[in-house]
Amino acid sequence: MPSEDQEDVVPQAETEEIAEGVVSEQELTKMERKVAIAAALILTAGHRQPGVRGWELRRRLGKGYQRVLEALDSRLKKIGLRLKVVYEDESQDPERARYYVVVSEPLALSDLTTLGYSIDEVAILAATLAYLFASNDRRPYKEVVELLETKYPKWRVESVLERLIRRGYLVRTEDDQLVVGWRAKVEVDKKELLRAIASLGQVFSEQRPAQAESGTTPSENQT
Repeated sequence: MPSEDQEDVVPQAETEEIAEGVVSEQELTKMERKVAIAAALILTAGHRQPGVRGWELRRRLGKGYQRVLEALDSRLKKIGLRLKVVYEDESQDPERARYYVVVSEPLALSDLTTLGYSIDEVAILAATLAYLFASNDRRPYKEVVELLETKYPKWRVESVLERLIRRGYLVRTEDDQLVVGWRAKVEVDKKELLRAIASLGQVFSEQRPAQAESGTTPSENQT
């Protein structure tokens, strides 16, 4: 008969399996904690500008912070959100980039009317962003105002631009340049906006020959 000591001995293979299970569980718990920390850092940043930089995440989460962000992004997608990375320059350095939590579907400019913006303000924002996106994200403030003055009174243009600057969609620099702001980078899909503007221009260019042949104007067609 085996002794009492022998009955208490767990086979080595089973011991290793239990140990592996404990380690995996501990690692999972550690990862979940880091994911929670990452979410808190990004969602509750104390800066004037939302989001958090990559180097701040690395300092708090360690060198493997990118794995933590991937896990966070996976969890956010389950509730209609996602992690968005906005790079500060062409270097595409993840540690200099800023990380935000945004809705999964890009915000359409038309959605801004439900947030208290008028049609004119949305139109001015769209035209300004399209112009800046096509000009390396910056142009002289005076030049943008002159462009918009062809459609709106100067006082209206300057008033709307000032509001958009306060809301973070645009930035007016000390050398009087108008630059794409952090909010536009986060909320507006650059490619989609430029594609929409290009499509709109194509529609108008196709309408003009037809109107010339029929002798009608756009206002006449709408009546």
